[in-house]
Amino acid sequence: MKKRIVSAILTAAMAASLIVGCGSTAPAETQPETKTEETTEAQPEEKTEEKAEETTQASGGKVGVAMPTKDLQRWNQDGANMEEQLKAAGYEVDLQYASNDISTQVSQIENMISSGAQVLVIASIDGDSLGTVLAQAKEAGIPVIAYDRLIMNSDAVSYYATFDNYMVGTKQGQYIEEQLDLKNAEGPFNLEIFTGDPGDNNARFFYQGAYDVLKEYIDNGKLVVKSGQIDFDNVATANWSTENAQSRMDAIISANYADGTKIDAVLCSNDSTALGVTNSLEANYTGEWPIITGQDCDIANVKNMIAGKQSMSIFNDTRDLAKKTVEMVDAIMKGTEAPVNNTETYDNGTGIIPSYLCEPVFADVNNYKELLIDSGYYTEDDLK
Repeated sequence: MKKRIVSAILTAAMAASLIVGCGSTAPAETQPETKTEETTEAQPEEKTEEKAEETTQASGGKVGVAMPTKDLQRWNQDGANMEEQLKAAGYEVDLQYASNDISTQVSQIENMISSGAQVLVIASIDGDSLGTVLAQAKEAGIPVIAYDRLIMNSDAVSYYATFDNYMVGTKQGQYIEEQLDLKNAEGPFNLEIFTGDPGDNNARFFYQGAYDVLKEYIDNGKLVVKSGQIDFDNVATANWSTENAQSRMDAIISANYADGTKIDAVLCSNDSTALGVTNSLEANYTGEWPIITGQDCDIANVKNMIAGKQSMSIFNDTRDLAKKTVEMVDAIMKGTEAPVNNTETYDNGTGIIPSYLCEPVFADVNNYKELLIDSGYYTEDDLK
């Protein structure tokens, strides 16, 4: 009964967050005005030329889009959504994937600069590794939008577009808190923690949001991390790799849970790490199945939610983030200020980067159809 009440509360919260999410849509492509007949009272020539100039500014120009890899489902969706919406707004798009290789991404960005890109949208592999190439962009007067991952220690970054990453972690921590009834239950409960790549600034926000919820229960012994691995550096997962997460969970189970000791919850910052944990549990764990969190609503993980193997995931609708980024590009191309809703949180080492934060949404087995299928994000066949 308690879980049903919690699920109802979370579903209601999801509905509210849908209302206050990104919300805005990308600007429609501006079409030149055409008339079938000319009248003697034609519009003044000066105004006609002015309108034509505005149309060119709104729909012309080249945008370079640098994505980190095709290895994770979400980046394929991000890239495809970005390309589709930028083209619909009238822009030429140079979309590149870097196979998680920093030198490849640097080379791709250099080519975008030399080939005439007027704006760069970059989801970095390593936020600290683009300083030199972005200095070239700044010298060429090319604005840079950091996409989803904040680019660090570069004053060439003009804007940042992402989801509210601290809120993602907060929702994950609150889910564990509520499902285990930590405010009332005596415990102790066993918890293990998996977050993302140490070079991804977002991973620290995800971790901190969840840890700030769960810290008091770890400190008072109600939550026990039997592996002893709690600090960010100890729970980070290189490249957000499913294989790396699985290997680490194999070792944790072998050392701490091989006798069937129960794992009550595994905090996973995203779906690729959650998938690795799930694979390890299926191969090595004999105790009662734990709560597992995630993020991104990847197809394999939604299937696991339906099968009862993953408890929840945070849905970041990349279509919304793409829309907001297109609005930013369009504003830059027109010489106006890009839309932002946060000017306090994200300091990349050179100062605060004006940011737009889309709101993450809670997803579980009770609402995935509404969120993912009814909205057209997936089809029924995708999840079979």
